[in-house]
Amino acid sequence: MLDISNFNLNDKVDISRFKSVKFTIHKKRFLTFNKIMTALGIIFVIVMFLPWTQNVQGKGFVTTLEPNQRPQAIESAISGRIEKWYVREGQIVNKGDTIIHISEITDKYFDPNLLDRTESQLKAKTFSLSSYIEKVNALNFQILALKEERELKLEQAQNKLLQAKLKVESDSIDLEAAKTQLSIAERQFERTSALEAEGLKAVTDVEAKRLQLQKSQASVISGKNKLLSSRNEVINAKIEISSLGANYQEKISKAESEKFTALSGQYDTEAQKTKLENELTNYVVRSGMRFITAPQDGFINKAVQKGIGETFSSGTEIVTIMPLDIDLAVETYVDPIDLPLLHPGEDVRIIFDGWPSIFFSGWPNLSYGTYGGEIVAVERSISPNGKFRVLVKPDPKGPEWPDAIRAGSGARTLALLENVPIWYEIWRQINGFPPDYYAPSSENKSSDKTQKQTK
Repeated sequence: MLDISNFNLNDKVDISRFKSVKFTIHKKRFLTFNKIMTALGIIFVIVMFLPWTQNVQGKGFVTTLEPNQRPQAIESAISGRIEKWYVREGQIVNKGDTIIHISEITDKYFDPNLLDRTESQLKAKTFSLSSYIEKVNALNFQILALKEERELKLEQAQNKLLQAKLKVESDSIDLEAAKTQLSIAERQFERTSALEAEGLKAVTDVEAKRLQLQKSQASVISGKNKLLSSRNEVINAKIEISSLGANYQEKISKAESEKFTALSGQYDTEAQKTKLENELTNYVVRSGMRFITAPQDGFINKAVQKGIGETFSSGTEIVTIMPLDIDLAVETYVDPIDLPLLHPGEDVRIIFDGWPSIFFSGWPNLSYGTYGGEIVAVERSISPNGKFRVLVKPDPKGPEWPDAIRAGSGARTLALLENVPIWYEIWRQINGFPPDYYAPSSENKSSDKTQKQTK
């Protein structure tokens, strides 16, 4: 009771009979109490200077280290109708095991003999392509034969032209000889006529010379005709050469036109054949998609589609599967203010849901029931929940994680930072300051190396 009144209780009431008064009235009691409080104060001061490990806490869940080891949904690549189930929920399947058999619901693929009919069409197109190829080869031989025949015919016509030119020269020489003979016959006739006028020659001689002169004139005229005829033969030979070139060029052009038509048909048939091959391959692959198989060894979690005869579209989830051989990891989320304090390779303590633990955040060595981890990656972009994602794998030097934990289980993580006095940590917590920033020694070494290289 506070002594704030003039009225004393002990004047009217005997307080010595109370146990509490008897316990506290003696001076020895006060000395003992003071010693205890002094010892506690000394202990408190000493505790304030004990080391405390700063940490960054986060909440997350168990996941897998590799993306292909996480739970996945098996989807159907085609639309179909459920015909038969080969698995049940909770069953373990191996890679390649058939999960479900579906049938087609698209009218384009209803024909049960679709593959055989497509193969028949492909064979027909193959034969048609072979025919076009043979036709092109035959036209090539025909064009080659026409070109060789043209060369021979042109050579023959050239020879004929040369003969005509030689005949022109021969007729020209014969004409000149006939003209010379005519001039001789004219002079002889004149001399004979002059001698006959003088009485030295008979009239018969003059008539004989006149007859010879007329024959010479006829020879000249005949030579001119032959020369003109020979020149006409030269012209005809030239015309024949030109006509041969035009005729054979027309035949070759016609054969080449048929060749190009055949080539066009060949290329078109090749395109159709390629299209049929593509369709046949697609049909074969699609027929294999009617049996949905397990992509890897795993555990059937849940059958999304149910029953027999239920239809679904392409891309619809059929079942969800969890791989058997997985490397567990923890996916945790931390506040943006703590992100600069986390680095790959740092140690993390993990508390899994369902595993009771005794944990001292400041003294991790005294903790019990926690498991070690190592930071693998720190996300560079913020997550939709406003925090940064950190991936933690098991500590290779620490004890193995429990076998009973599964992907999706809750986990709480504490990343261990610098050691500071307890008084400093209390002061930091009261003022709301973040933990002390630091960089790992490995990063410091690497930065020192880069600085040396730059120098």
